[in-house]
Amino acid sequence: MSDVEAIKKLIQNHQLLKEEIGKIIIGQHEAVDHVLLSVLCGGHSLLIGVPGLAKTLLVHTIAQTLGLDFKRIQFTPDLMPSDILGSEILDENRHFKFIKGPIFSNIILADEINRTPPKTQAALLEAMQEKSVTIAGHHYNLATPFFVLATQNPIEQEGTYPLPEAQLDRFMFSIYLDYPSFEEEVIVAKNTTNDSDIKLKNIFSTQEIINYQHLIRRIPIADNVIEYAVNLVSKTRPESAKATEMVKNYIDWGAGPRASQNLVLAAKAHGALKGKYSPDIEDIQAVALGILRHRIVKNYKAEAEGISDKDIINSLL
Repeated sequence: MSDVEAIKKLIQNHQLLKEEIGKIIIGQHEAVDHVLLSVLCGGHSLLIGVPGLAKTLLVHTIAQTLGLDFKRIQFTPDLMPSDILGSEILDENRHFKFIKGPIFSNIILADEINRTPPKTQAALLEAMQEKSVTIAGHHYNLATPFFVLATQNPIEQEGTYPLPEAQLDRFMFSIYLDYPSFEEEVIVAKNTTNDSDIKLKNIFSTQEIINYQHLIRRIPIADNVIEYAVNLVSKTRPESAKATEMVKNYIDWGAGPRASQNLVLAAKAHGALKGKYSPDIEDIQAVALGILRHRIVKNYKAEAEGISDKDIINSLL
């Protein structure tokens, strides 16, 4: 199958996937789109919203429709790194035996990731970047494909710990979920209070997901589009000559090179799903907010004046 035919097949399967997810998840179209983009790019996503907005249900539903091995880790203040990665125990022959933790799965739902201290959050750093873990001096590769889909309550809420910047940077997308519209909430209330049991179909196989990830990386992209992406990221850095007055006034530090890589990759996937065989600047702009908003650090002046991440990124676009 040629890449052109593969893109057409991807568009068809993507539509089927969204229809299947829509049987359970009402609304939240942008959140679904961005999670699926990160899956196609092999990236991780952070879903942020107040309790009750179906963050966990969204991740669970996507895992079901993708037909991947799925594990949920409930992050709590007393969770230890070994509860995520696994640990070595002495067997009956007095030999050390490694017991794998839940990280050894295709999709990890890190539920309420900011309710555990930074020491435990850091257990995910190597896994998210290298797709492997090191335990007691031994190196273990993780399953392929591998995604961390984390949910987070707003950090203003009680009992939460802010995620370290190094960890935030490993998430491809930061996705904000908002309250449903009145019409959507009526459907949610109706669908979730009856006795129906909705069965979901697997739309993708594991190998198909891996093939589509390679397809996205093979898509050509013009140099001027790459330069636009890098230029956009450079503008978020207050010390850069390209920084705007708004950035210099309201940002302590901006996005790193991983943001440029993710912008280009996500634009390729976004363009492919729109039927384009090469992404353009519009595709960069379409994914910019979700990729940049968690990679810029505002200063106290921005907080005092109510300037949001979205305001700053929109000013750059």
